[in-house]
Amino acid sequence: MSTTAEQPRVAMILAAGRGERMRPLTDRCPKPLLRVRGKPLIEHHVERLATAGIGRIVINLAWLGSMIRDYLGDGSRYGVTLTYSHEEPRALETAGGIFRALPYLTPGPFLAVNGDVFTDFPFAQASLNTDRDAHLVLVPNPPQHAGGDFGLEHGLAVPRAAAQYTFSGIAVFRERFFENCVDGAFPLKPLLLRSMAARRCSAELYAGIWEDVGTAERLQALNA
Repeated sequence: MSTTAEQPRVAMILAAGRGERMRPLTDRCPKPLLRVRGKPLIEHHVERLATAGIGRIVINLAWLGSMIRDYLGDGSRYGVTLTYSHEEPRALETAGGIFRALPYLTPGPFLAVNGDVFTDFPFAQASLNTDRDAHLVLVPNPPQHAGGDFGLEHGLAVPRAAAQYTFSGIAVFRERFFENCVDGAFPLKPLLLRSMAARRCSAELYAGIWEDVGTAERLQALNA
C-alpha cells in the first residue's frame, strides 16, 4: 500500500497543567506564561507555529487559564487564529485535553506541543504518513530523565529498545488515534502503547534545542 506524508494545518498547545514543580512561581502565573529569554514560553510557540505556516492554533486552559487567554487574545497580532478549549476546574491530562479539543483540530492530522518546553524544532517539517495514527518527536535523554521513554526502530516508536529516548512533548496525531475514548481525564501513554503495538506510531530523533522547563532551576538556567 502506498503512503504519503501529510502536513498538519492546525496545532494544539497544551497549557492546562498546574505546574506543581514550579511552585511558588506558578501560584499566581500559569507555567506557559513564565518568561524565557524575554517572552512567555507559550508566545515562543505561537510565533514559531505562525512562522511555520500553521494558521489555526488551539490552546487548552485550566489553571489560571484566563491569564493566558488575556495575554494572547484572538491571535490576530501573531497572524493566526487562536481557539481555546476549556477544562476548568481541573486539567484533563494530556490525552483527555486533546480529546476534548478534537472538534477544533480535525479533520486531517494535527500537531500537538507541550506548552512548557522550549525548543527550536522546525514545526514546518512535521508530518504524518497516511498509514500512521501518530508521529512522535524524540530527543536525547536530559539528565533529569536519563532512562528515556521509548525506543526507535526503523522509523517506528517502540516501548523498549537498546537505545531509549525521551518523548519531547511534540507529536502529530490523527483523530483515529483516540478511537473509543470518552470525555474525561486520561493519560497519553496507554494510547501510545496501543498505537505502537499496532505499528501505527512513527517517530524521529531530534538533536536540536529542546528543554523541559519543569523546575525553577531549569528556567533560571535557560535565562542565564
